[in-house]
Amino acid sequence: MIKNRLSSKFDFIYNSLLYLKMSMTKIKLTMKKSLTLLSAVFIFLLAACSGSDTYRGSWKALDENGAKYELLFDANTFSIKDSTRKSKRFEYTQNSVNVTNSVETYGIKLQDGRALEINFPKADDESVGIIVDGNGKPIYTIGRNDYVQYDDLYELL
Repeated sequence: MIKNRLSSKFDFIYNSLLYLKMSMTKIKLTMKKSLTLLSAVFIFLLAACSGSDTYRGSWKALDENGAKYELLFDANTFSIKDSTRKSKRFEYTQNSVNVTNSVETYGIKLQDGRALEINFPKADDESVGIIVDGNGKPIYTIGRNDYVQYDDLYELL
């Protein structure tokens, strides 16, 4: 009788330790999965901060007075060259994307804190667009191949 009680107590302890070991294994697997998921989210967020392929590259730009510029967007910087070939360079991060009825708008924030939006008003055509400041005031019209007049761009709207 005493032997049966001791045996059942040892069985209970053995089974409890076995259950604890299995639980620890499950916790380790869950932690590995969580770490993998967290790493994937972190990598996605890092990639999301760089500029979109939609607007990366060279653009011909006109300001509201008709002055000609060349814009070049890289992953985290863009430069503006005026007609005298003077160049200004800005660092930026992309902070938003909005697509409504196939019209795309990308928000970027410059290193100095200014906010800009790059809008492609013609559905499914990313070859012409407009850059506006944080208040919605147009700064440049942009075109991949040609200079785009404000009037021509607004006809697209």
